[in-house]
Amino acid sequence: MPGPGPLSGPAPDAAPRRRVAIVGAALSDCGRVDGPTPYALHAQAARRALADSGLDRSVIDGFASAGLGTLAPVEVAEYLGLRPAWTDSTSVGGATWEVMAAHAADAIAAGHANAVLLAYGSTARADIRARRRTANLSFGARGPLQFEAPYGHTLIAKYAMAARRHMHEYGTTLEQLASIAVQARANAAANPDAMFREPITVEDVLSGEMIADPFTKLHCCIRSDGGCAILLAAEDYVPDTAKRPVWILGAGTAVSHTSMSEWEDFTVSPAAASGRLAFGRAGLTPSDVDVAELYDAFTYMTLVTLEDLGFCPKGEGGAFAAKGRLLRDGDLPVNTDGGGLSACHPGMRGLFLLVEATRQLRGEAGPTQTLRRDGTPPEVAVASGTGGWFCSAGTVVLGRG
Repeated sequence: MPGPGPLSGPAPDAAPRRRVAIVGAALSDCGRVDGPTPYALHAQAARRALADSGLDRSVIDGFASAGLGTLAPVEVAEYLGLRPAWTDSTSVGGATWEVMAAHAADAIAAGHANAVLLAYGSTARADIRARRRTANLSFGARGPLQFEAPYGHTLIAKYAMAARRHMHEYGTTLEQLASIAVQARANAAANPDAMFREPITVEDVLSGEMIADPFTKLHCCIRSDGGCAILLAAEDYVPDTAKRPVWILGAGTAVSHTSMSEWEDFTVSPAAASGRLAFGRAGLTPSDVDVAELYDAFTYMTLVTLEDLGFCPKGEGGAFAAKGRLLRDGDLPVNTDGGGLSACHPGMRGLFLLVEATRQLRGEAGPTQTLRRDGTPPEVAVASGTGGWFCSAGTVVLGRG
């Protein structure tokens, strides 16, 4: 019988996989930004991230971006004056940036790129204010969505329906969901870059304007402008960087559904799969995590992601969150900058999670910095993005260098 073919395993002289770190991270101007274009916010964030790394722009040979232009990331790369040999334009909603980070880390580890820049910028708020666009209630009515759109099944309605299912299945309460918004706002209070910093109460959340039952306005993310960028590089470049590295320890990605009729369980998100892969590849468990940055377009997203990543059993996310555990000085600090519920949410927020996680692990988060019980900065962080209406997920486990 013939032996295995040439594609059955790595070549005998295959190079070892390199370690990969985030070596630069930065925000552009965020919040209410009426002047610059989205391209300008990309450039501002990219320049700041590169300066943060201390490396020369000539090291960048990979670029990833989504959400802007007809040929993203080609148009944005041109605007930035880059001619990358490796590109990624994956677009899976809010999970895009964790998925891109996983792709970039794999490419760098395999030697297909050396330093990959991820950049994002959006003027979602300013565009509506200037009437350059309208609010996006849905993703359109083509393909599978044509069977849902005629019934008014908007984006937020899908999240609301999933939240109601969790409430029915496990007894989760409106007060528990509201407590997530309250804690996000409390975290934002210390963040000078947060768009909303005034304290709110559970009663404030419950008595607000109804958007999609059970979500009132404060259950929903804000609409802002802003951008950010991170630079990932091979371990070879780390000795030349200006800041301590934040290592990519493990990453996982997953997709679930587009049609709600194809979603088997409204109480389980694809983070259950992406988290399991990420922790497994990192050789860690949720109990090792010191700080979590989770996508929070709605309060229910935070709750179900906490469960699916393994921070608490399924069905107990409400009780877990309601005890103040998500505060910066809580048992599991979550969305330490205030998250999409209070700090900023200019569209696909996933890259902001990686920026904040990096700052936390470096001990450079300023007034939003969390500390371990021994007074030292966090050692391990997780950033988990969710896209669509729980259609996709990307989870990245990070470690302090």
